[in-house]
Amino acid sequence: MRWQSLREDPQQCIDIKAVHYWRWTAVIKSLFLLLIPGAYYFTVHLWQWPFWIAVVLMVLTLADAVFSIFFKPDITWRTWRYEVSEQEIDLLHGVFIKTRTLIPMVRVQHVDTEQGPLLRHFGLSTVSISTAAGTHEIPALADEVAAVLRDHISELARVVDEDV
Repeated sequence: MRWQSLREDPQQCIDIKAVHYWRWTAVIKSLFLLLIPGAYYFTVHLWQWPFWIAVVLMVLTLADAVFSIFFKPDITWRTWRYEVSEQEIDLLHGVFIKTRTLIPMVRVQHVDTEQGPLLRHFGLSTVSISTAAGTHEIPALADEVAAVLRDHISELARVVDEDV
């Protein structure tokens, strides 16, 4: 008999604008990665190294760029879910390896919202939840949603802390 969780999967999804954010992040990353085969190509001419290595590096870099730009953002968006209840925060993400993280409210030490220049451009923020075991993130939420969620988690953690 196959084991099944008695618990429902979280239902809240991250903002759809996350797909565009992740695409632009992948474009920027890919441009930097293209410097590696480009640099090797120039060393081929300087030190007479085998040219085929530059070609293989270029093909691998382009394949990674195509996957990272056109496929990975949609897959990540479809597989990222979260739920916040009075007792815990439930995070679920992953395609082949599903990661399910349950964070008891009593363990939450503090909650932050983070926003870099690219996230700010898309009106998105990441909510970071710190516990003694580390930091957990809910990525790419709309600014308003992230602010409300941060305050809500903070309030729930404070209530749980006062009850203990």
